[in-house]
Amino acid sequence: MQRPSITGVQQEASSSAGARSPRSEERLPTRGSEIDRLCRAALAAYPLASPGYGSASPEACRRHSDRTIDPVCQSSARWLILVRLCIRSGGKVSVLVLSWEVQRFLLSNLRWWMEEYRFDGFRFDGVTSMLYHHHGLGTGFSGDYSEYFGLQVDEDSLVYLMVANHILHTLYPDCITIAEDVSGMPGLCRAISEGGCGFDYRLAMAIPDKWIQILKEYKDEDWNIGNIVHTLINRRYGENCIAYAESHDQALVGDKTLAFWLMDKEMYTNMSTRIPMTPVIDRGIQLHKMIRLITHALGGEGYLNFMGNEFGHPEWLDFPRKGNNESYHYARRQYNLLDAADLRYLQLYAFDREMHRTEDKYGWLASGPAFISAKHEGDKVIVFERAHVIFVFNFHPTNSYNDYRVAVTSAGKYKIKLDSDEVQFGGHGRLEHNTEFFTEAVPFNDRPHSMMVYLPCRTALVLANEEIDYCY
Repeated sequence: MQRPSITGVQQEASSSAGARSPRSEERLPTRGSEIDRLCRAALAAYPLASPGYGSASPEACRRHSDRTIDPVCQSSARWLILVRLCIRSGGKVSVLVLSWEVQRFLLSNLRWWMEEYRFDGFRFDGVTSMLYHHHGLGTGFSGDYSEYFGLQVDEDSLVYLMVANHILHTLYPDCITIAEDVSGMPGLCRAISEGGCGFDYRLAMAIPDKWIQILKEYKDEDWNIGNIVHTLINRRYGENCIAYAESHDQALVGDKTLAFWLMDKEMYTNMSTRIPMTPVIDRGIQLHKMIRLITHALGGEGYLNFMGNEFGHPEWLDFPRKGNNESYHYARRQYNLLDAADLRYLQLYAFDREMHRTEDKYGWLASGPAFISAKHEGDKVIVFERAHVIFVFNFHPTNSYNDYRVAVTSAGKYKIKLDSDEVQFGGHGRLEHNTEFFTEAVPFNDRPHSMMVYLPCRTALVLANEEIDYCY
């Protein structure tokens, strides 16, 4: 199965309907411009399909009560595709049955975007709201099958998603579809021929929420290492997930990005490389790198980055609205920060770039699940092996460890391939990269071999066996 580009950037848009043709070059990117530009940069384009949301206007919804297609939905210029059309009245939500014409329109809409703009696939938004009559509201999902198979499942929506995936994958074999689902519906990312829904990936939505919760509620020394690991690996076997540390949900007004939770107002004054790092900036930069790497390596079979967060973008996103006097001030991404060589944003970006290059060489996203050999609460250390690569994380704020024993499967000579503590990444340069780590025939943590490694505090290491051919 084809993997999404690991350098892909989450881009979401919602164009308003208008009188002009949706094919107007002024309204949408032409085939020869934006999409071709992405292809030249080896990036994949996934427009946002939101079949789980209805119109915000009750009057517009009521016009659908005759089960016909309203002109407000006929504009193919909308990136938000309407499937569930709701009438809100008296605090109750009445869901209209999808007519055959509406389903036909929605399916043809998907094909239109593929044919006209050669997109690489779709991310389906609000899938949980579609799958169940209760829309996931006031319902907890523990993983018990009774929560997923019963009268609470909306079969009409389920069949629509299966048909949509069938059409997309039949007509466009390289098309990738991604589901935004928080419920963990079994089979959502299995083939339709197996009784699944046909999606290629689901978003691992619990991961960013967990990181925000940890940064908001816990001191560094109180982090629950076992709970972090559980959140990162809590997915159904054989169903691919897209892992991400943060997305638009954290970047929009009302929340903060990881970088802003870590460094807050000091990002305005203390990000210069011309002055020593303050404790806040030091902590923020080190943890920002570690959080991204462990999410990338352990969280799924694909990785999502929201534009700008690869270099710790400061501030937030806020689109023009009445509450900010229709201001465009925060409706931006400040890529110019990477042009300033004396700012530490460039160091965070350099680490992100090297992280992707390392994955591209060793291919852990395309490999099977990781084997976690250590998750030590006292030491705040996590060790796991994936794609024959060893990942070691020391989250302890102050303790460094000499000769820390690390379990490995394959004997041989290991060397450091990625080090978050490198000076070029905003680290302290406490590790010698020419060091060779030789395994010993000492079984440890259910692995036949082990080796001794120096672990500085707040550092992540990626080690590879020099005696293994990693051509995957």
